[in-house]
Amino acid sequence: MLKQNATLFGGWLSAFIAMVALFIVAPNAGAADWGGAEVGTKAPGFNLKDQNDQDVSLDDLIRTGPVAIIFFRSASW
Repeated sequence: MLKQNATLFGGWLSAFIAMVALFIVAPNAGAADWGGAEVGTKAPGFNLKDQNDQDVSLDDLIRTGPVAIIFFRSASW
């Protein structure tokens, strides 16, 4: 019985360690594939809706001055 409990615990421990390793490695697996845009390159033009459901284009924003684009993963609106 003791040996069976030790084996069962060892199995769960191995599975837990494997899952932790997967969650650490998996999100970064594809990150090295794309280097991103080079610093100083022009961003492609695009149109999006703002929080008031109005169309906003990147070109219109650039005309008024520097632009910082921030993406929220979990916006509540």
